Amino acid sequence: MLSKILSATLIGIDAHTIEVEVDITSKGLPHFSTVGLPDAAVKESKDRVRTALKNTGFNFPLKQITINLAPADIKKEGSAFDLPIAIGIMVAEGVIEPDAVKSCLISGELSLDGRIKPVRGALSMALRARDDKLRGLILPRQNAKEAAVVEGVCVYGFESLPELIEFFKGTNGTEPVHVDISAVMRENSVYQDDFADVKGQEHVKRAIEVAATGGHNMLMIGPPGSGKTMLARRIPTILPEMTFEEALQTTRIHSAVGLLNHGQPLIATRPFRSPHHTLSDVAMVGGGAVPKPGEVSLTHNGILFLDELPEFKRNVLEVLRQPLEDGHVTISRALSSITYPASIMLVAALNPCPCGYLGDPRHQCTCSPFQIHRYRQRVSGPLLDRIDIHIEVPAVPYKDLSKDHCGETSERIRGRLQRARQIQIERYREDSIYSNAKMRSKHIKKYCLLDPDARTIIETAMYKLGLSARAYTRIVKVSRTIADLAGAENISAEHIAEAIQYRTLDRAL
Repeated sequence: MLSKILSATLIGIDAHTIEVEVDITSKGLPHFSTVGLPDAAVKESKDRVRTALKNTGFNFPLKQITINLAPADIKKEGSAFDLPIAIGIMVAEGVIEPDAVKSCLISGELSLDGRIKPVRGALSMALRARDDKLRGLILPRQNAKEAAVVEGVCVYGFESLPELIEFFKGTNGTEPVHVDISAVMRENSVYQDDFADVKGQEHVKRAIEVAATGGHNMLMIGPPGSGKTMLARRIPTILPEMTFEEALQTTRIHSAVGLLNHGQPLIATRPFRSPHHTLSDVAMVGGGAVPKPGEVSLTHNGILFLDELPEFKRNVLEVLRQPLEDGHVTISRALSSITYPASIMLVAALNPCPCGYLGDPRHQCTCSPFQIHRYRQRVSGPLLDRIDIHIEVPAVPYKDLSKDHCGETSERIRGRLQRARQIQIERYREDSIYSNAKMRSKHIKKYCLLDPDARTIIETAMYKLGLSARAYTRIVKVSRTIADLAGAENISAEHIAEAIQYRTLDRAL
């Protein structure tokens, strides 16, 4: 007898519907074969399915069994086909009626004792089931809440194979899983860090507020122990709260890679990722024999922090240029091309010199000018061109560390930031961008109107400090953000003067 079960496979972060066809015939010797471009994990399903059925009290047919995964030109990966294959066999054997599984998408891995284990990409499968207008999505119980955040599809979660078979036979009245989106967003949007913990560094906190407001990439330069990492970890706490759509995008990527905690419906805090400098270019932007998202995609809608920036391999830093410019990563292979979202804010940190103490009044620098120059040259000009703000982070003096007074809270800073962000959203509503950092030349001409005094200051800075054309563009963009924080229509002299201070490396080089 022939049966057909709907399932799904992941290509990148998108789920594609797969039809699992099961044909069982009593003619010939017992045989089990799987066709349709299965990988090794899919081929091994026969052993897991056979043992799981036997150990849960069901008869495994000693007949010729052929499994076809259609369409046959898409490569099938992973163990998520165990459950649809097992249900397909039960339907073909007459244990389950075909109408019971009609228009249901089924996915799950089977253990040898019949338990249903969680799978990757449940959220993407729910989106696919909704788009295909299917009446139900059958998943492991640990994935059910994750998928249930998608409205328009009934999601059912099960612990074991017998429980699912009883459900299809009508003897188990399992109800669809429901999730309160508002409560989930509220419960999962709590940060553990706060800017109130930071003592001193008021000028750096101001620069961070400007960078976060305009979506500007940022570089912090300072000696070891000056608090660069501590400050960077608190940047997500002042960014605007994630919308449901942003949370859905970010959760989908983590779910596809298998980094989502089982039972966690959504990631509602902005990602903060700080990869080690030994990572490869593939780990940074994604790829591999089976393309997977990299660090920039896992950071989508959040902060990518690169500590000790010159220690990263040159090719790793260079591959960042395209995602920083375009907001996505495209991985091309001979047979296909996959695009991952990568809308991030880059925050980097470096020491002022190899020993780290150039300009520190309490420690003597032991580096020669040639060593300092060579150290800074490890970061290429094109990458620096995509970083709007450079800020020095000096060591915190004892008098600031010993103060009992707490700094301004992240919540208060976020309030100012959200007001300025709303100004930007309204301004660029027709331009398909959302922040000042994304402005092109036409936007700068239209929206960055300088007062006469502001023009005089930036002209003087260009000549006396030897600033480049790229520095001019960055200064104007940052000054537009500073003006938005102040609620000003035009860019005044004080806004330009503050923006010029945020180009430390241009002055140094």
